[in-house]
Amino acid sequence: MDVKKAKKKIAIIGGGPSGLFMYKRLTEAKATNFEIDIFERKNYLGAGMPYSAEGANVEHITNVSDNEIPIIFNSIEDWVKIAPKAILKKFNISEEKFDEYKVLPRLFFGEYLSAQFNLLKKAAAKKGIKTNAHLNCIVEDIIDVPDDNKVAVCVQNHDKLYFDQVIISTGHNWPKKYEGRIPDYFDSPYPPKKISLKLDHAVGIMGSSLTAIDALRTLARQNGKFTDNEDGTYAYDLESKGFKIVMHSRSGLLPAIRFHLEDSHLGKEETLSKAEIQASIAKNGGFLPLDFVFEKNFKEMFIEKDPVFYKQIKEMNLEEFVGGMMAFREKIEPFDLFKKEYEEAEKSIEKRKSIYWKEALAVLSFAMNYPAKYLSAEDMKRLQKVLMPLISIVIAFVPQSSCRELLALHEAGVLSIVAVGDDAEVEPLKTGGADYHYKVDDQKITVHFDTFIDCVGQPHLSFDDFPFKSLIKNGTVSPAMLQFQSAKIGKAEMKHNDLVIRKGNTYFLTVPGITINDHFQVVNEAGQVNERIYIMAVPYIGGYNPDYSGIDFCEAASEAVLKRVLEENGLT
Repeated sequence: MDVKKAKKKIAIIGGGPSGLFMYKRLTEAKATNFEIDIFERKNYLGAGMPYSAEGANVEHITNVSDNEIPIIFNSIEDWVKIAPKAILKKFNISEEKFDEYKVLPRLFFGEYLSAQFNLLKKAAAKKGIKTNAHLNCIVEDIIDVPDDNKVAVCVQNHDKLYFDQVIISTGHNWPKKYEGRIPDYFDSPYPPKKISLKLDHAVGIMGSSLTAIDALRTLARQNGKFTDNEDGTYAYDLESKGFKIVMHSRSGLLPAIRFHLEDSHLGKEETLSKAEIQASIAKNGGFLPLDFVFEKNFKEMFIEKDPVFYKQIKEMNLEEFVGGMMAFREKIEPFDLFKKEYEEAEKSIEKRKSIYWKEALAVLSFAMNYPAKYLSAEDMKRLQKVLMPLISIVIAFVPQSSCRELLALHEAGVLSIVAVGDDAEVEPLKTGGADYHYKVDDQKITVHFDTFIDCVGQPHLSFDDFPFKSLIKNGTVSPAMLQFQSAKIGKAEMKHNDLVIRKGNTYFLTVPGITINDHFQVVNEAGQVNERIYIMAVPYIGGYNPDYSGIDFCEAASEAVLKRVLEENGLT
C-alpha cells in the first residue's frame, strides 16, 4: 500500500464550539486526503455546554453579536434566511428584524452552531472527505502508541479505535467538589435548571462576572418578575418574601458593560508578531518580559488611536496603570459606577464609537495567550495578581439587558455586592449551604447562607484533574511549569508555596494544566513534543493560556493546530 496515498485518520474529541472550529479548519483546507471522526458525549454537535441546556435557559444571552463572531460556514444573518421557521418562531427572530449588532439568546446561538456543523459536513462530503460522527458516546481514555505512530481512543462499551492524530476539544468542565454531598451548595450554576429555585432567604453568590449574572437571571425569574414601564424605566417586582442575592468578589466591583467595538475581532492582526516575541526572548535570557508585552501590545496602540490617553499613561508601568484604573473604580459605589458605565456604553453604541482603552485591554488579554508560556514565573505571578483581575472585570462585556436587570434588582433592594478581599474563605456546611468568612477593616466577619452558588467561572484545572489517565500514567503529558528567572526568588518562594519545585539549581512554578507548545501539541517531561496529540480544551491548558475568550480562542487555536496537522501529514 502506498503510505502517502493512504487516508490519514483524525479524531476530534468533543463536538462543541472548539471541535466545530477544528472541523471547519480541516474541511476547508486544500488537502482532502483524510477521514475525520468526531466523538461527542451528547446527542448533537455544535452547541457544547454554554449554548445548550447544560449551560443556558431561555433567559440567557450571548455577550457577543453576529458582527463579532468569525464566520463558520455562513454568518448568523445569512443562516437566519434558511433556518427552520420553527426555530425562528421559538426565539422570536425574523429575517426582516435581524440586527447583526445585537446579542442573541444562547440557546438560539446553539441551534446556529449545530446547523453550521451540518452545513460543513455536507460541504466536506462534496469534497470527498468522510466524516464519522459518534454521538452519545463517552471517551474514557486516550492512549499514545508511539511504536505504531498511532493514538488509541477508548470509547465506553466499544473496542479501541486508532488514529494518526487526536485533537482533544472537550470544552468546559466544572468538577463537583461539594455539590450532591452538601445540601443547597452548588459548585457552579450549570445546568441552570438546578438553580430554578423559589426561595425565602438570601442566596450567597461567589463571583460577580458573567457566570454570576447567569445565576442572577435564573434566580430572579423564579422569585419575581421584571416589568418594562411606560415611562422607559425597568423594574423588578419581588414575589418571594425574604429572597435576596448577595454577590461577593475580591474588589467588590461589578463587571464592565458591552460597548461598541471599533474592531469587532479585537485587533488580532495588530498584536506582537512571533518574530518580535522570539527576538525579545533571545535578548532576555530565554524569557519574554511582561513589561515588553504591556508596552507593545497595549500602551503603544494609543499613540495613533488616542494620543491624549497615551500621554496620561506613557510613563506608567503595569502596576501603576492597573492601580490607577482600579482605584478610580473602587472610589465609586459599585452600582453607581455600573449605572454610569451603562450610560457611557449606551452612548458608545449609539455613536458607534469605541471606549478605546477597554477595547485595547481586551486585545492585550487575547494577545497574552500565545506568549504566556514564555513568561518567567515571576512575571506570570504579576500577570495573575495584577493584570488579570482588571482584565476579568473590563472584558466581561455584560450585555445591556443584563445591566438593566442588575440595576432593577438592586433598586428593588434584592441585589447587593460585598468586597471580600484576597483572603476570604467559603466553608461548606454538612447541614447545608455555606459560611463566608472575610475581613472588613481588619474585623473578622462570618455570614451564613442557606443556599450558596460558586459562580467564579470556569476553573483552571490541575494536571491531576486531566481526564485521560493513560496519558498521565505513560508520561505522554506533563505538568505545566514556568521557570523562575531568579533562583534566589524561586528559593524564597518555595518556602511558603507548594507549587514551586526545584530541579538542580533551577526553580519552577507549577501552573494549572498540562504542558503544550505553540501548536497545542502535548509535551512530555523531557520536553519532547508529541506529534500525534493536540489539546484545545481550555480547562486543562489554563496555565499557558490565561485568557478564556470563547469563540475567539476556538478560532485562533484551531488555526495553529491545523497548520501543524497538515505539516505532520505531508498535506500542505
